[in-house]
Amino acid sequence: MVKQARLLELLEKYSNQQTFKEGPQNLYAPVRYILDIGGKRIRPLLTLMAAEAFSGNAEDVLPGAFAIELFHNFSLLHDDIMDEAPLRRGQKSVHIKFGINAGILSGDVMLVLVYQYLKEMPNDGMFKQMMSLFNAAAIEVCEGQQLDVDFETMSEVEESLYLEMIEKKTAALLGAALGIGAYPYASTEEVTKLIAFGRNLGIAFQLRDDLLDTFGDTFKVGKQKGGDILQNKKTILTIHAKNSASKKDKDRLEYLFSTMGLDNHDKVEEVTAIYLRSGSKKYTEEKIEEYQTIALKNLVELNLADDMKKPFFQLAESLMARQF
Repeated sequence: MVKQARLLELLEKYSNQQTFKEGPQNLYAPVRYILDIGGKRIRPLLTLMAAEAFSGNAEDVLPGAFAIELFHNFSLLHDDIMDEAPLRRGQKSVHIKFGINAGILSGDVMLVLVYQYLKEMPNDGMFKQMMSLFNAAAIEVCEGQQLDVDFETMSEVEESLYLEMIEKKTAALLGAALGIGAYPYASTEEVTKLIAFGRNLGIAFQLRDDLLDTFGDTFKVGKQKGGDILQNKKTILTIHAKNSASKKDKDRLEYLFSTMGLDNHDKVEEVTAIYLRSGSKKYTEEKIEEYQTIALKNLVELNLADDMKKPFFQLAESLMARQF
């Protein structure tokens, strides 16, 4: 974990050195705010780790790592507006603190800044491929977000479609973060394997987040407990419960997700109890382990020395060990 700490310190120093225009303040203040309120920095860390794994210089890919972090936060900023989420990382969401209009415009400028930083990446003949990778992932993130929104008005969602949504919305960017760091130094074949590792780890990571949203501690998770339930989101927990719960619980679940004006606390408690009775919590834990196993297999297949793979194994283990 020493290597991760060193790279995160390098990233934090670089991030703090980045200055944006002095004005308009209502445009740039929210950008600095969302960057400064914390976060795990997993995606930019993966970019730096990928570069070093293939004997590259992490400092050379710092612009790409920062671009990935900017894009991730841009997507969160707009996501919070769409979800009407009051908290982000335990602090007020940007649209709550600065207003919806500022949130939209600040997100827009963050997306433009992403491309300014990406153009500072090493240009060794692979730049075009790297940009194609990022653009494809960025489009997938938008597609995943739209699917997530579409689910709100769909009476039923198949598990396969839900998994497609989280692969696009969450996992695609993890894969791209690794690919961007490795592209200047690795073969196309190795980059492809590394991206597969990131995508499968990303699916496991998002399924873990589904669990944490319902069963996690608000203080530790940094988000409102049961937020997915209150937003009537169809997560893998909901999908499994609708397929596996008793008829009584299925009917109750349908009522809880379709009736307005219910007490928030009572709704979260009732739905959580149904998830437990139907075995949905256990099923989700099994799916997490399934995708984690695939991700680790992708990692094993990489043509890298064991000591170069070790930091990725350690990171995967730490991500999956997040406490409730």
